[in-house]
Amino acid sequence: MAQVEKKAGLLRRSSTPKKPLTEKVVLMYDEIFAVEDPAKDKPRFWEELFLMKANLEYLEAKLESLDGDEVTKIQDNINRLFHHCVRTLSEEHQIKVVNALQTLCALFRGVHQKNKPSSGFDIINMLMGFDKAEARMKDLMESLDALLCGDGSESLKGLCLRMLLCLVTVTDNISQNTLLEYVMINSIFEAILQVLSGTPSRPQHGYDAVVLLALLVNYRKYESVNPYIVKLSIVDDEPTLNGLGMVISQALTEYNRQYKDKEEENQGGFFSAFTNMVGNMFIADAEEKISVQTNEAILLALYEAVHLNRNFIAVLVQSHPEVNIATTPTTPVPVTPTTPLGTTPPSLDLMNSAELPLDPNLQTSNLLITFLKYSSIVMQDTKDEHRLNSARLCLIVLTCIAEDQYANAFLHDDNMNFKVNLHRMPMRHRKKPVDRNSPSRPLVCAVLDLMVEFIVSHMMKDFPMDLYMRCIQVVHKLICYQKKCRVRLSYTWRELWSALINLLKFLLSNETTLLSKHNIFQLALLVVNLFNMFITYGDSFLPTPSSYDALYYEIVRMHQVFDNLYCMVLRVSTNTGQWKEPASKVTQALVNVRAIINHFNPKIESYAAVNHISQLSEDQVLEVVRSNYDTLTLKLQDGLDQFERYSEQPKEVAFFKDLVRSISLNVRRNVSLSALSQDVLLKEFSSIA
Repeated sequence: MAQVEKKAGLLRRSSTPKKPLTEKVVLMYDEIFAVEDPAKDKPRFWEELFLMKANLEYLEAKLESLDGDEVTKIQDNINRLFHHCVRTLSEEHQIKVVNALQTLCALFRGVHQKNKPSSGFDIINMLMGFDKAEARMKDLMESLDALLCGDGSESLKGLCLRMLLCLVTVTDNISQNTLLEYVMINSIFEAILQVLSGTPSRPQHGYDAVVLLALLVNYRKYESVNPYIVKLSIVDDEPTLNGLGMVISQALTEYNRQYKDKEEENQGGFFSAFTNMVGNMFIADAEEKISVQTNEAILLALYEAVHLNRNFIAVLVQSHPEVNIATTPTTPVPVTPTTPLGTTPPSLDLMNSAELPLDPNLQTSNLLITFLKYSSIVMQDTKDEHRLNSARLCLIVLTCIAEDQYANAFLHDDNMNFKVNLHRMPMRHRKKPVDRNSPSRPLVCAVLDLMVEFIVSHMMKDFPMDLYMRCIQVVHKLICYQKKCRVRLSYTWRELWSALINLLKFLLSNETTLLSKHNIFQLALLVVNLFNMFITYGDSFLPTPSSYDALYYEIVRMHQVFDNLYCMVLRVSTNTGQWKEPASKVTQALVNVRAIINHFNPKIESYAAVNHISQLSEDQVLEVVRSNYDTLTLKLQDGLDQFERYSEQPKEVAFFKDLVRSISLNVRRNVSLSALSQDVLLKEFSSIA
């Protein structure tokens, strides 16, 4: 009996669950979160701490869980932890450096999450203490600079950039991140450029470096002098600018590849056959399924480079062999579950692709072509905020390009021809082109094609007025250059004229709805003045006299649209109201268009009556036009070839603030703690004692 009881006792003892062992690093964190100095009786405390793998989740969660009084009690220990992290960065023991960098990341994020309502000064005090903040941050930035510029581990450089991205994006609005004042004072601009300028750093870390640079350039850019803006504007080092362009190009190429892959998937199989059979009635839904999330961070970097640095225009147009992205083998990039497509850096295989010597039989490409293809995708669907922002930013970049003399010279160069296969929005009233191979033409033709495509494909209830204004302005600026330099571009101008007339027709048909939200007269004036440019100066830049004849033919053929527009603007301008003045400007702008219509229509009717023809052919109308130019009287209109140059301030300030906030939130989500896992780093340093 005693033996049974003894056995039962043994069973009871063995069935009692063991308390899980607590990591030593967690116990050490708990000592830091106590009031006493953890190194008081343990002189090797800090050295031992950084030898152990950091537990970022625990540290960040612990910081967030503290209340105000607890934080005040342990502030000295947090200051000590920050100080020892920074000090450890200058040590040679790289595993300790890794743990220090990751601990800093958890500190920045945890303290900010806990103190969202607090001022930046409170956060600085909690992390470092006011009196030592300047020295601590100086030491931190100098250590990061040394790590990024040194010959050390590439993995460590990547971790430095991730930690900096973590630091920059701890606040939703980066301009409210007071810590960035120290990043401005202790610039790491040159270190970022060094990452971009050569291998092996650029293929592995170029993407993070470019995103970091784009964010730093936008820190308080309207309130104070930002040294990153100043320095970026004067960079003239060719390898550095080429490196920046290469990273942007590869990120956009990856986006285009993802879209193309999804598009091809969607076109195959039963669903595609079924939708074709019923007249593409489900095409809109199909298109939504193949959308790929836009990459606004890279687009912002492209904008800043084009807008701030005139030398970057040369990078935009630098030719290289086109990579067949549909068949290029790529290694999948490990991403966190929350990382959306299109926001991840290109795969290393793509980033490492060697440049090939130019071959006359190979199709060449450049960053501008890649950007135009990217734009043709993101500008298709502007229904959600991200796509609308991306489309707007694409048009702003194109505006900057259309104003640049050097860019225009390249765009219009007859000796530099390229094939650019733009994506077109599926629409019920037109078939998808079977042959997607475009002819080789000057690049300006692709820009005009993109603008025409946007004009014809976005006439909808939720009318994107701002995008239309920008689109017409891009066309106007290109034509101003052609007029100024007497460039006779061989382009199918009729497609543009037809698109513009259909746009006017849409504005007239939806006058009441649109006027409740937009000043449609402003857009109508831009369109009418484009026609005035062709009428007044077309003989100096249209390719042939017959092109000029075709312009008059289109105006006469579609005279009803212009007549209706005139009646509408006359009605509005003769009544009192908010649209009186803008409507009267359109009335005045229509004077030459109406003169052409009123001059040629009676002549055409007379020709038809004399020759007993009920309906004239195009050739017959053109014959009437050519034989009656000499009696046509037009009014010389001033300022048609003038335009207001693009300026970010003040018009675009609100847009860029919202855009940068959105990018900051996205970067913060994607620079996750799991993405900072040190397993790879520890393997790399396993040989270090």
